[in-house]
Amino acid sequence: MSRRVSGWLFSLPAIAILLAVVAFPLGYALVVSFSSYSFLVPHFTPWVGLKHFASGFADPYFRNAIFITATYTAFTVALSLLLGLAFATLLHQPVPGREVYYSVLSIPMLISPVGVALIWKMILHPELGVVNWLMVNAGLPRVDWLGGPRYALFVVGAIDVWQQVSLVTLVLLAGLRSMPLEPLEAATVDGANAAQRFFLVTLPILRPVIGVVLILQTIIELRTYDLIYVLTKGGPGASTDLLAYFIYRTAFRGLDLAQASALAYVLLIMTMLLVVFYYRRVYRTA
Repeated sequence: MSRRVSGWLFSLPAIAILLAVVAFPLGYALVVSFSSYSFLVPHFTPWVGLKHFASGFADPYFRNAIFITATYTAFTVALSLLLGLAFATLLHQPVPGREVYYSVLSIPMLISPVGVALIWKMILHPELGVVNWLMVNAGLPRVDWLGGPRYALFVVGAIDVWQQVSLVTLVLLAGLRSMPLEPLEAATVDGANAAQRFFLVTLPILRPVIGVVLILQTIIELRTYDLIYVLTKGGPGASTDLLAYFIYRTAFRGLDLAQASALAYVLLIMTMLLVVFYYRRVYRTA
């Protein structure tokens, strides 16, 4: 009994910190989402129940933000996983100077998202950017990479992948380095070629690590805000208006904190459902 009490006493500081920085903000946001609180009228009453949730889904701009966020997340997660798996497989081989490649690969991951956005905003500038300068010198027309509604979302997604692929590569490379060698050796003895060993032996063993990457990247991409704020401000039009940025605009431009809290909980629930789906698909059948 004394050990149990001592354990709880030693755990109390950590529990108190978790309650202060996690539980309290979540609980406060949930309470606000059922109220009529705004920055113009900072009062909780009258209570409106699920009104803000219903009005959110009735808003075509919010539904558009959900669609754009789903498209953006699918594109960035899939591309990050494919590129990360390719780079990790290459670096797993006995390549000369692998330490140099590790250092170069880690650089994008070490830059803050705002820094990444500023760098690429200069590179892709329609008049002063080096990309358009090279295109003009090659006889090609200038392109407003971040101003075209047809491709702005995918340009931002490619910039995001440029930064995130480092983390994906390192996680997958750690998984490859920790793999047992016996299954690969047995497959080689049985006459399997390199492609068969990769798809029939390596990928199934690497499946739990791929599941971790999918969960982490999905959470990261669903809450993307920094790149959108610096690069496009949700434009042109609403073509890059991701959910996180839409919630920010609702709270700090529309001054409607209650509506923004309700939409933030919608984003939280969407993220949790996707994480549960990945977990059930990857780990329960692994």
